[in-house]
Amino acid sequence: MRIVIGEDSVLFREGLARLLADAGHEIAAKAPDAPSLVEAVRAQRPDLAIVDIRMPPDGTDDGARAARRIRKEFPRLGIVLLSQHVETRHSVELVSSGRFGYLLKDRVLDVDDFLDALRRVAGGGSALDPEVVARLIGQNPLDSLTRREREVLGLMAEGRTNVGIARRLWLTERTVETHVGSILTKLGLAATDEDHRRVLAVLAYLDTA
Repeated sequence: MRIVIGEDSVLFREGLARLLADAGHEIAAKAPDAPSLVEAVRAQRPDLAIVDIRMPPDGTDDGARAARRIRKEFPRLGIVLLSQHVETRHSVELVSSGRFGYLLKDRVLDVDDFLDALRRVAGGGSALDPEVVARLIGQNPLDSLTRREREVLGLMAEGRTNVGIARRLWLTERTVETHVGSILTKLGLAATDEDHRRVLAVLAYLDTA
């Protein structure tokens, strides 16, 4: 997988590049600010862009704004936003187009899960940090769901399959299917077999609830 990294911290950028290279990925470019990130994506046409939300020149949400610009130009490019803290206002807009991940930087330390999230995003799916999911759910009235359905919903929003949810919660796959069907029915959403479409449906509901 060819990857462009957008990150202004030299230490984190180089460490991330080394980790990805050791995992067999090609680092197509490394950008220290939002404008050079956009230009690197245009020049390299990577499979995935990993972008820090807060980047120069303004040091606010320049990375997220660059990601939205990149998404408009390259709708099939996988994009993973990284952040030091939970900032949910960027997640729903970008995830609505698929091929999107939003992870806290600490998640990079769990190398296997981090690399798995990158593969899901590059493959057309979604990957949301559990803390981001928890913040989204906490901001919305989901009183019609049971405690177990909330747990399943959170794992759905992380991009987990029914099999993955079953393993995490020690349930049978059939039980998870029942919970998913109940969740989508209660939220007025059509069921679908495509995992990332379930994520989009869940977040679409959370955004308008």
